Amino acid sequence: MAKAARFYGTGRRKKSIARVYLMPGKGEITINKRSIDEYFGLETLKVIVRQPMAATDTVDKYDVLVNVRGGGYTGQAGAIRHGISRALLQVDADYRPVLKKAGFLTRDPRAKERKKYGLKAARRAPQFSKR
Repeated sequence: MAKAARFYGTGRRKKSIARVYLMPGKGEITINKRSIDEYFGLETLKVIVRQPMAATDTVDKYDVLVNVRGGGYTGQAGAIRHGISRALLQVDADYRPVLKKAGFLTRDPRAKERKKYGLKAARRAPQFSKR
C-alpha cells in the first residue's frame, strides 16, 4: 500500500460524473457533503455504491468522499461505483482481478439515443392511420 493520504478515482455513467476520494477511516460515505443515507433514498442504490468495497473487503477501512454531478440518481450511483473501483486500484493493484471479474472497472457505454427527425423520439414514429 502507498503512503499517500488520499486515493482518487473518476467514475462515469450516462451523463453522471463522480470524483471519488478514498481516505483511511472507518467506512463513512459522504456524497456532495451529505451522508449516503441522506443522499440516496432507495436501498438498492446504496448497495450499488458499496459493491466494490464489499468485493474487496475494504468496507471498514476507508472513508469515501464523493462529488457527483449530472444525470439521475441511478446514473450517479453507477458513476460512484465506477469511481470507487478505480480509486481502490490506486490503493492496491491486487484488487484488479476481483473488480474486473465483477465488471466494476468497465465504463458502461450505454447512453440515451438521440432523437431523429421525422420521429417523436429516438425510435417512436408518429401514429399511423390509413384514413
